[in-house]
Amino acid sequence: MELTTRGMRQSTMMSPRQVRGTVLAVLLCSALAGCGSVTASAPAGAGATSSASATSSAQAASSGPASSGAASAASAPAAAAATGCASVNQATSVTVHRVMHLVEPTRAGALTKTQHNATLVRALFGQLCAAVSHPTKSKGVVRCPVDLGISYVGTFYDGSRPLAKFTYGAGGCQTVSLTAAGKTKATMMFGSAAAAAPKLRSDMAAVLGVPSLAIAQPVTGTNKSGANK
Repeated sequence: MELTTRGMRQSTMMSPRQVRGTVLAVLLCSALAGCGSVTASAPAGAGATSSASATSSAQAASSGPASSGAASAASAPAAAAATGCASVNQATSVTVHRVMHLVEPTRAGALTKTQHNATLVRALFGQLCAAVSHPTKSKGVVRCPVDLGISYVGTFYDGSRPLAKFTYGAGGCQTVSLTAAGKTKATMMFGSAAAAAPKLRSDMAAVLGVPSLAIAQPVTGTNKSGANK
């Protein structure tokens, strides 16, 4: 009986080759399990990184246009209101004063007029601008008609905002000067200047409400003060 029992025990024992195979299999499974855990955790980390990157990019994209718009709005200079000849079409009124430099034979009284007819105002403004933009280039001695010392000074307005000031010497060799933004342009009214502003005298008369002939030589009976319109 003992011999039989020992024989049965020997039949259940594993051979050295089987032991080595089993150990190798366990080690291989452990290695594979370890590699599997690393591989599985790597995408999770990458996902977190890409998610953070995407969130950062989205925030940058959303804040970018707003900050850019704010910067451009802050840097954009406020558009300055036009003055001088660039503002002819903005003029709404003009105030004109007649100035007597000499004793005028007809003893015409002083004349002050504020004209609110925008069409007449802009026509005169445009003629003055045309004259100073084409100054005469003639040189030498110029023979001028009799100058009774009559000139007109005035200011163009856009509402209450001054646009330009002018002086129009209506007698003798007529002269024009226009001042805006601290700069003055002037010319004598013959040659290229006269050709560029042929209606200057008639437009001045229309603003003042007097005959064209009365601009350079006021006639007796001219009103002392023009009625405001």
